[in-house]
Amino acid sequence: MFRYRRSATAAVGALGVVAAVVLGVAAPASAHVSVNPKEATQGGYGRFAFRVPNESDAASTTKVEVVLPENAPVGSVSTMPVPGWTVAVEKRKVDPPLQVHGSEITEAVSKVTWTATGDAGVKPGQFQEFPVSMGPLPQVETMVFKTLQTYSDGNVVRWIEEPVAGAEEPAHPAPVLTLTAAAPSAGSAAPVAAEADDDDDDSDGGTGTVLGAVGLVAGLAGLVLGGLAFARTRREPVARS
Repeated sequence: MFRYRRSATAAVGALGVVAAVVLGVAAPASAHVSVNPKEATQGGYGRFAFRVPNESDAASTTKVEVVLPENAPVGSVSTMPVPGWTVAVEKRKVDPPLQVHGSEITEAVSKVTWTATGDAGVKPGQFQEFPVSMGPLPQVETMVFKTLQTYSDGNVVRWIEEPVAGAEEPAHPAPVLTLTAAAPSAGSAAPVAAEADDDDDDSDGGTGTVLGAVGLVAGLAGLVLGGLAFARTRREPVARS
């Protein structure tokens, strides 16, 4: 029994070490710069926030630069005021122009830069969100936003590595927005399906009614015959020996 308890204790201790290692490895991943929400629909509009945590123990984050992907331009990008921060928006020419609600747009936002004023920087142990509104979202599967995070001590962290499916997460991954295709509208397909369903219902309903009537008649006939047979047996005299 003592040996069993000692083995169990050792096993629990080993599991604790493994859990600590796993949690220790996973913890830094949660501190990466990210875009929230992480998924949206192609062709739609949405409000997104770039979440920037401070990973320094002594310096504050004073500037955040988010670069929009060149291969997935967006027709409309607007920012929301962040107290204590100024914002600068840079644009670039797009060729061919973007078609947005019947109008051609020849310029698209290429980079958004937020800069802290006074003592508004993101301090150690804190994070800050920088909201934007974007749309219509392009017809691509992912949008990768390469981001630069500048600290008050001059250090710059470059969140620019693109994740690769099936590979380990890079040390400094860029925020990634996954885009899914819009669901087909219930335009022309739904009525056809409804009509087919109605036809099936009418056909099945008629057949079911006929079969039900036949079954009812057969059942009533059985009851009548059974009743007659029972009455006949009651009237017939019992033969005496």
